[in-house]
Parts: sequence; structure tokens; C-alpha cells
Amino acid sequence: MEVGEAVPENILHSYGLERSSFRIERIGTGHIHQTFKLIGARSFILQRVNAQVFKNPEIIASNLRLAGEYLLKHFPQYPFLRPVHSLKNDEMVYDPDGNPWRLFPYVDNTFTVDKVATAKEAFSAAQEFARLTRYLDAIDVHQFKETIHRFHDLDVRYEQFEDAMREAPQDRSETAEDCIRSCQGANGLVDEYNQLIRCGALRLRITHNDTKINNVLFDTVSRKAVCVIDLDTLMPGYFIYDLGDMIRTFVCPVSEEEKDLSKIVFRKDVYDALLKGYLSQMKEVMSAEELDAVPFAGKMMTYIMALRFLTDYLRGDTYYHTTYHGQNLVRARNQVRFLEKLEAL
Repeated sequence: MEVGEAVPENILHSYGLERSSFRIERIGTGHIHQTFKLIGARSFILQRVNAQVFKNPEIIASNLRLAGEYLLKHFPQYPFLRPVHSLKNDEMVYDPDGNPWRLFPYVDNTFTVDKVATAKEAFSAAQEFARLTRYLDAIDVHQFKETIHRFHDLDVRYEQFEDAMREAPQDRSETAEDCIRSCQGANGLVDEYNQLIRCGALRLRITHNDTKINNVLFDTVSRKAVCVIDLDTLMPGYFIYDLGDMIRTFVCPVSEEEKDLSKIVFRKDVYDALLKGYLSQMKEVMSAEELDAVPFAGKMMTYIMALRFLTDYLRGDTYYHTTYHGQNLVRARNQVRFLEKLEAL
């Protein structure tokens, strides 16, 4: 099947678009959605939402609408990417198989990167993620709903890991024995997480919840961050989720796909830069207790991803897309090694 053929005709027609007017390219390196660039006189980004992951995709649309209206009123200069409405004024349209799609304007003169190359890049991206959270700081969090229930709840993810261990086939359990032991040995982080939540040290805010560098658009001239994208998980959360995922994905020079664990190192210059960028926007609205929790953020989010990858491996690779046997175990071991680097600080 050609790339363009992967986009159903009814989806294009729902937006008044003709296939002949565009060159269609598959883009993106994410695990979840299918994303296409429609290249024409006016270009767009078209995305099929994974309804197996996002069980109620209409919640995504509602959250984006709430945030977009608030930002337009209070911070009209902020470039918040809102979906293009269909001819019937819908924020999402559905293909014959029931898959939800949405269309976004393409932002000219921007680019994305998959890896953080410099400290300046880390500073600018972290500042941009933090700016969105700060601009939404006064919004009514209770208007928003979770697009994925308890997405970054470490307590829940550890319970899922324990369930997966009990139910896993013997061959997978034995192959992953080293990784299982490592994840069990780090479970003190679950207690620390629960204590922070229960004592009220962390304030619930609207956070991005998927703060990888490729979810930032950079200006082609200034090389600075313009805005953040991929807002499916824009929902109530804690600052440790966003800051922690930046630490997890910015600071190591290789991705979570790297098999050679010797390449997993801690880049202090990148770490310092992203903290400086994030706090340049967020420090003024953070409590003393939250500032004290900053060192915990990276460890917590690295650990939660180790658990999630390992859980998926033990369950037979049912959540994350894989291209070879054992890929989720590679990802889990990768995250365990980076967690060791963070714990050694």
C-alpha cells in the first residue's frame, strides 16, 4: 500500500480536501499514532489517533478546546496548535473502521529533532514545555479529564508489573530475570512517590505528559523552540511528570532503543540546561516542597518507563509497537541502566 493510500478518502473529504492536491508523506517516530504530512499550496498534519490507547478520544478534543479557549483569552500571542474543524464543524472525524482522525495546520519554517544535540536545545525545549504549564497555571484543572487513566501513576504501574510477573510465560520470565530483579530492587521509588502525593507536596496542574524533544517545534532560523505539539495527553498531572520525562529523554545521548548499554551516559551540561530552562518559567509558581522534589522527577519517570516496557514484554508485547522479538526488554534494560546513572548522582 502506498503511503497516501493509508489515508481514507472520506477523511480528506470531511475537511474539503482532495487527494490530488497533496503529496502525502508518513512522518514521526512515535510508538502510538499514525501521522502524515499533506504537502500542498497549504500544508497540513493529519493524524490517526490510536483508539486502542485512547479509549475515549473525544476527551482529547474537549481538553484541547478548553486549553485553547483559555490561552486565546489570556495569552493570545501563544502559538497553541488547535485542530482544524471539519466541514461539519467536528474536531475529529472517523474512518469506516471507526478510527478517529484530526487535522492540524502545518507550521511553516519549523523542524523537529529526535535527539537532543546541545545544551541550548535542551534549555529552549524545556522552557517551552514549562511555558505551556505556567500559562495554564490558573485554569480550572477539574474541567479537564484524563485521556489515559492514571497514565503516570507509579503505584498503578508497579501493580501492573507485579500482575504481569505472575501471569508471564516462563520463557519470558526467565529471559527477563535480570531486569525483573532490578525493577523490584528500585521499588522504594514507589513509596517515595506515594508519600509525595498523599502529603499534598505536589500541586495538580495541566501538564503535557509526553515531553520528548520531538514534541517541540523549532524555528529554522533562530533554532529556538516555537511551541509544543502532540497534545493528546494534555491533562491533569504533576510537574514531576513533565520534568522527569525531559530528564529521561534529553540527558542520555542515545534513545531508549539503544542496545549497547555502554552508550547510556549522563550529560550534566544538558541536565543543567534543561533544569535552568524549565525553572525559568515554572519556579515562580512552584512551592518549596515541589522544588525539593526536582531530583526525584527524573528517577521516577525513568523507573516508570522501565516498568512499562518490562510489563509489556512480560505480557507478550501488546501495547508498544515492536519490530523484533525482545524489543521491549531492550527498552526496559536501557531505562534500568539510565536509572542507575540517576541514582548515582
